[in-house]
Amino acid sequence: MSKKHPIIAVTGSSGAGTSTVKTAFEHMFTRLSLKPAVIEGDSFHRYNRVEMKAKVAEEEAAGNKNFSHFGANANEFEKLAELFKSYGETGTGKRRLYLHSDEEAKPYAPLKPGEFTPWEDIPAGTDLLFYEGLHGCVKNDEVNMAQHIDLKIGVVPVINLEWIQKIHRDTAQRGYSEEAVMDTILRRMHDYVHYIVPQFQHTDINFQRVPVVDTSDPIIARDIPTPDESVVVIRFRKPDAIPGGVDFPRLLTMLHDSHMTRRNTIVIPGGKMGLAMELILEPIMDEMISRRSR
Repeated sequence: MSKKHPIIAVTGSSGAGTSTVKTAFEHMFTRLSLKPAVIEGDSFHRYNRVEMKAKVAEEEAAGNKNFSHFGANANEFEKLAELFKSYGETGTGKRRLYLHSDEEAKPYAPLKPGEFTPWEDIPAGTDLLFYEGLHGCVKNDEVNMAQHIDLKIGVVPVINLEWIQKIHRDTAQRGYSEEAVMDTILRRMHDYVHYIVPQFQHTDINFQRVPVVDTSDPIIARDIPTPDESVVVIRFRKPDAIPGGVDFPRLLTMLHDSHMTRRNTIVIPGGKMGLAMELILEPIMDEMISRRSR
């Protein structure tokens, strides 16, 4: 950890509310006049899109049906941990971009969607490092990313909601069959249990979206539950250790229809997740930057 070069990591699996998180942090960075070094977890995959498809087929042919982007063998864990360590010590480190689409790839021609840009140094003068991806808080026998992070945030839906979102996205937007999507979900399950889930015991704050409609069979669900059909459970691992503390009475007043279920847990309407993030996280970031200045 570093007071001079703070690091914030948002860790969550696919479909956890990425757009809400990005929008909330963009608002906060603007209001606090902060210049972040933004790191996307996809940029630390080990293989580009074409290579990954070939590697999955190779592993399946060898009898390994659990090879996925969720696991260590498909990612550059050591390089990500080195980036966190380097940034905390010096305010810089090596990063690259993963080009998801034609629009993202256009400025980097002749690179194509699904490929990586070359590694480069993070420019000097950033106020903090902001990571968003699958593995920001991995801690095992090989790496300990969590030790370098100043504020660890978990964002995750309950698993049935995660499955519903993936099935609908991949069938409607990417043209996959339900059977193909379920194969992917099952292939990822081993790595999900061993690499994704264990991170949430280390996160300082967890935001978990929970539907309040029937999702007992995610495969046949016709619609993705809307934010208004959900609640968000916000858990603070150690409220007293949060920079600046947590003002629960203020949050209960500002977030209409919210309530506390445990001394460190508040439940809010699903549609207020973005607002809750800003109310909770902006004072924390302000305190982190104040400590940096001091």
